[in-house]
Amino acid sequence: MARTDLNQLTWFQAVAEERSFTKAAAKLGVAQSTLSHTTKQLETRMGIRLLTRTTRNVATTVAGERLLQTITPRIGEIEDEITALMALREKPSGSIRLTLSDHALESVVWPKLKPVLSGYPDIGVELILDSTFRNIVEEGFDAGVRLGESVEKDMIAVRIGPDWRLVAVASPRYFAPHGVPVHPQDLVRHVCINMRHETAGGLYAWEFEQDGQALRVRVDGQLTFNNSYAMIDAAASGYGIAYVPENIVERHVVSGLLVKVLDDWSPFFDGYFLYYPSRRQNLPAFKIIVDALRHRDPSGS
Repeated sequence: MARTDLNQLTWFQAVAEERSFTKAAAKLGVAQSTLSHTTKQLETRMGIRLLTRTTRNVATTVAGERLLQTITPRIGEIEDEITALMALREKPSGSIRLTLSDHALESVVWPKLKPVLSGYPDIGVELILDSTFRNIVEEGFDAGVRLGESVEKDMIAVRIGPDWRLVAVASPRYFAPHGVPVHPQDLVRHVCINMRHETAGGLYAWEFEQDGQALRVRVDGQLTFNNSYAMIDAAASGYGIAYVPENIVERHVVSGLLVKVLDDWSPFFDGYFLYYPSRRQNLPAFKIIVDALRHRDPSGS
C-alpha cells in the first residue's frame, strides 16, 4: 500500500473508536464528507467492508475489528517514536494528558507541577478532572491518578502522595441542636451530606475502622455532591455532617469553622499513585512529569 494510506488507517481508527463519523471528524479536524470518502477509499482498496453504517451509529465488521486491533498498537508506537525524536531537541517537548480527581489535582498534582512546568515551556500538560475510572489506553490519556488500591495490576504505578484519610466534620451551629455522634452508627440519626460515587453509580457508604473493626455506614440528608470542596462549603453553612479529605478541611477545623468528630474511627487510605502503560516511560517529557510528581518521604526513608 502507498505511504499516503497511513492517513487512511489513522482516520479509520478514529471512526472505529468513536463509532461515529461526526465525532471522529470533529476529533481529527476534517470535514465529515472527506472522512467518509477516505474511509470508503480504504475499503475499496482492501476489497472488504470494514464498517457497518446505520442512520444512528457506526460499528466495525469482523474484518474492521481485526484491522483496528492490528493497527492501534502500531500507530501508538509510531506516535511515541515521533514524540521521542522531537524530544531530542535542546529542550524536552510534547503533550501529556492526565485524568484525575479534583482532590488529587488540588492536594498533590498541581502543587508539584506548578514550580516545575515554568522551566519546560515546550511541555504541554492537559489535566482532565473526573472522579470516574477511565480506560486511559482506549481514551487517549498518557496516565491517570488513582488511590493505590484502585490501580490496575497491568499498569506501572508510581506513588505521588502520602496516605490520607476522610474525616467527619460539621459546623458548631449544626451540632448545637443535633448533638455530637460518638459512634459511626449514630450517623443514621443525623443529617449528612452525601457523596455520589460516579464509578459505582451509587452513594458512597462511609467507611470507618477501629481496633480491627470495620464499619460501612449509609447516611441520609438533603444534599448530595460529587465534589469534596462543595461538601465542605455545605457543612460550613450548617447543612449537616460531611465526610471529606482531612488535608483540605484541616484549616477549617483549626479556624473553628468546622468541628471534627469520630476522629478515632477514621482510617487511612493508600495515597495517590500515577499509573500508566509501560510504553510511556521512555519519553523524556513524560519522565520529567513523573519525576516532578514522585512522592518523597520527608523522613528520607
